[in-house]
Amino acid sequence: MKKILWSLTLFGVILILPVSGVMEFEKMERFPDSNGTNVYQTENDVYSKAKPTMVELTFVKNPYERSAVCLDGSPSGYHFHPGSGSGAKNWIVQFEGGGWCGTIEDCVNMKKTRHGSSKYMEKQIHLTGILSDKAAENPDFYNWNKVKVRSCDGGSLMGDNENKDAKLQFRGKRIWGSIMVDLMENNKFREAKQVLLSGCSTGGLAAILYCDKLKWHFPKARLKCLSDAGLFLDVSYKRFYSTLQYLQCFFAENLINQVNASLFILNAAYDPWQIQESLIPKSADPSGSWSDCRLNIAKCNASQIKFLQGFRTRMVNMISGFTKPSKNGVFINSCFTHCQTENHDTWYSKNSPAVKNKRIAVAVGDWFFERRGAKLIDCAYPCDKTCRNEVSK
Repeated sequence: MKKILWSLTLFGVILILPVSGVMEFEKMERFPDSNGTNVYQTENDVYSKAKPTMVELTFVKNPYERSAVCLDGSPSGYHFHPGSGSGAKNWIVQFEGGGWCGTIEDCVNMKKTRHGSSKYMEKQIHLTGILSDKAAENPDFYNWNKVKVRSCDGGSLMGDNENKDAKLQFRGKRIWGSIMVDLMENNKFREAKQVLLSGCSTGGLAAILYCDKLKWHFPKARLKCLSDAGLFLDVSYKRFYSTLQYLQCFFAENLINQVNASLFILNAAYDPWQIQESLIPKSADPSGSWSDCRLNIAKCNASQIKFLQGFRTRMVNMISGFTKPSKNGVFINSCFTHCQTENHDTWYSKNSPAVKNKRIAVAVGDWFFERRGAKLIDCAYPCDKTCRNEVSK
């Protein structure tokens, strides 16, 4: 089956890149907010009582003239919620995760979903987690401008090509460029004083890839980048590709030390996506001996846990150099989960995951506002009792 070649501009170098298949509170507690206000959270979690804010889908302007389109040629889009008060000139831009497609068949199938066509996208989304506009749920960033960039190009917003025979458009770079222009011209993004560029999964990789490029546009602003579940390790992809010299530039482990801007890496040491799709895919387990373990870490036997500990060790060793510069931040917990910034339960609930008693939202805030260091690496599974481990079916 033919592989798709992605055209990627990375740190000024043009690369032709093959991409793997569809990846895809009543006692009050007082918090000093970075904006100078006081934020209060009740002892009981208020999230269930507060109605999430709904934000409309906005299509890029003149999408066809700019070729800023999804895989199927439909207009690309984003969700924008304006900031207020002390956060009026601060921005969070969040890349949605959604998977890559690596074959013509994969991409044709993807364009029939919301990750390949705006025809299938929700016209409204909830603001939760790091995008929440409620102080009790998101104390550091609640009143900032929020942008959620939808994923519909099949390649972490990096492509600029097409396949006319299959009627596929790979226009990620044009989508990102068009959204930035629209926000600069219509929403005063150019006046930003503080910017956090973030993303989940494939969006987390996009945050790494576009970090320095966006920093260039805001030389006087405090601009930092956050990658959530985007630390893809090159562990088993070699069986898919022969042009490995190009593929190396696609893995975050080969990119993070080249980023000049301040970068925060948030990742679970036992990321189920990487375990299920890369480390132990079904094709590598014909006997089915890993069937239960790869879907639920609680069902792994001793030898399987030992194998997974090796994966964690590689991740911890790989990131050791990245942790040395004071500008960088790290939160590696020993959980079996994928993406932790977008949901209230894992971002900033009363019982959200923590390392050394520090929750993810607090660690990210400490790093961004330089209140104190945030380089947290958890002990090995099963020591962490704060995890919200996923159970797949």
